[in-house]
Amino acid sequence: MGRGVIGALAGFLVLSVTPAGVAAQDVGELFARINPSVVVIRAKGRDVTTRGVGTFSETGSGVLVSADGHVMTAAHVVHSMDEITVEFLGGEKVGAHVVSSEPAADLSLLQLTRVPAGAKVAPLGDSDKVRVGEQVAVVGAPYGLSYSLSVGWISAKWPANTVYKSLPLAEFFQTNATINTGNSGGPMFNMAGEVIGIVSHIISKSGGNEGLGFVVTMKTARQILIERKSVWGGLEGTLLTGELAEIFNVPGGAGYLVKTVAKDSPAWHAGVLGGDRVATINGQDIVVRGDIILDMDGIRIDSIGDLPRVREKMATMKSGDVVKIIVLRAGKVVELKGKIP
Repeated sequence: MGRGVIGALAGFLVLSVTPAGVAAQDVGELFARINPSVVVIRAKGRDVTTRGVGTFSETGSGVLVSADGHVMTAAHVVHSMDEITVEFLGGEKVGAHVVSSEPAADLSLLQLTRVPAGAKVAPLGDSDKVRVGEQVAVVGAPYGLSYSLSVGWISAKWPANTVYKSLPLAEFFQTNATINTGNSGGPMFNMAGEVIGIVSHIISKSGGNEGLGFVVTMKTARQILIERKSVWGGLEGTLLTGELAEIFNVPGGAGYLVKTVAKDSPAWHAGVLGGDRVATINGQDIVVRGDIILDMDGIRIDSIGDLPRVREKMATMKSGDVVKIIVLRAGKVVELKGKIP
């Protein structure tokens, strides 16, 4: 009887170990398949501190989604950057620029100057079919450690404008797959090797991963970057309303205070100016002395929701069409003219 129990336990151990080994092998094969489509993004930009205007670097991740060189990533990695370099598996580096961006969903689309030999286009999956509890894989560059793999599960799915009011256009997956600084913009894959989301951010008290990662669904990415193509302006700033608008004497009671303008962006060529000083107002550090945008081609900037409306309108315009920009500059209302790229 004792031998029977021992034999049964031995059989159980063999059966329990084998599927885990097969699963590990499957993930390894998946990683080898998807790796050539993943990229590391290194960007350089300007920031304003109490010492004045300085430069800084950002490292993130992305994924090649078309044969002509389109790369999806997170907006906060590249949106207002002056210089963007994309690094492929093997170390080859290629220049890139933003062609479409929507900060309200934390999504951007890059165009590469060329596509390296050996790079593979990742297939895009249907995120609507993904269920809570499904296993997923994330590949990126956490803390600059290129092509790191983490595996986890979908913990929840959040409709747009429910988790973060600052990202009202983004539908999110929540995952316990390990995500850290540098993973931002990287792809989340299902076990079939299809991209089902773009990594956005984590919630963390410690600064490291705590199993609360948020990934923008491919449904949102398709709608904004492929179907609708939100036009990139190259601006980063702060919405002024209420008391802040009164302090800055903003006509109409609201406007968008420009912090930085990316070099060679449409806003840059239109002559929009960013700030160069930091002021503390009501306990909040705000970059000042930049233009305050009051109106973009007939759309008054009264709320954060007006900015996506501006980008949507621009997306319907033709390349070369003129856009009128009304700004408050040094106490005077000035009209600028830009062009749709």
